[in-house]
Amino acid sequence: MSSNVMQALLDLLDLEALEVNLFRGQSTNIVGTKNVFGGQVLGQALMAAGRTVEGRLAHSMHGYFLRAGDTRAPIVYQVERIRDGKSFTTRNVRAIQHGEIIFISAASFAVHEDGLEHQSPMPQVEGPEGVLNETELRQKIAHLLPEKIRASFERERPIEIRPVNPVNPFAPQRQEPLRHQWIRAQSKLPDDPFLHQCLLAFASDFGLMGTAMLPHGVSFVQANLQAASIDHAMWFHRDFRIDEWLLYEMDSTSASHSRGMNRGSIFTQEGKLVASVAQEGLMRLREVAEKY
Repeated sequence: MSSNVMQALLDLLDLEALEVNLFRGQSTNIVGTKNVFGGQVLGQALMAAGRTVEGRLAHSMHGYFLRAGDTRAPIVYQVERIRDGKSFTTRNVRAIQHGEIIFISAASFAVHEDGLEHQSPMPQVEGPEGVLNETELRQKIAHLLPEKIRASFERERPIEIRPVNPVNPFAPQRQEPLRHQWIRAQSKLPDDPFLHQCLLAFASDFGLMGTAMLPHGVSFVQANLQAASIDHAMWFHRDFRIDEWLLYEMDSTSASHSRGMNRGSIFTQEGKLVASVAQEGLMRLREVAEKY
């Protein structure tokens, strides 16, 4: 795999400081989506908040996607310093593009403390060795796509994803709303734990919303399905490296009123639970199918 796509993601997270509490991030069609990928905004917003904090790592972030992002224009991140306490630091972040807020979030940072510990057990699943990655799986079905969008579908991504039970988006089957995928950065990364947190925030948006579609036998490629992330919450529990394999377990607890609720748990190969994720997504069926 090429390291160029990984460097492109690192460049996206390397925000430009415009003023105190004000940063600018570039946009790009890094994963082949029509609009700015939600994970990009998550990672950049967390990075912007972290640039105003010293000596503490993030332990949670909560955000709302308000408008679709334009891949042709940069995004300005405005950070509000809510509180600097003895144990916790709180920041609000507004992502602004073309004069409008496209994303809002709150992030909390904490000092390291030792204390009581427990965690959910890691599921026993296959891999990552011997499991095909998403790029290899996509190449097998790319011929089913119209030529004008085939290149985006086959685009190499900075995060390697190896689905344990892959779903063919062109022939989805009704199944239990549960999925597992192994994730890892495409190349070795610096020893900066906060950078790894921002990259995991980016990666946490891959595949999560589609979990709620599994019981209904629908997928993103259906022209009559309108799908979009509404919000995203993430908690960081323990240290990890995203350039080492992580298992992302996702399930969906509910779908109603054209919205699907999804949860995620992220483990190291050794079984350590390092992060939890929750997201609600829009899943609206249109009566009249539209062409690609």
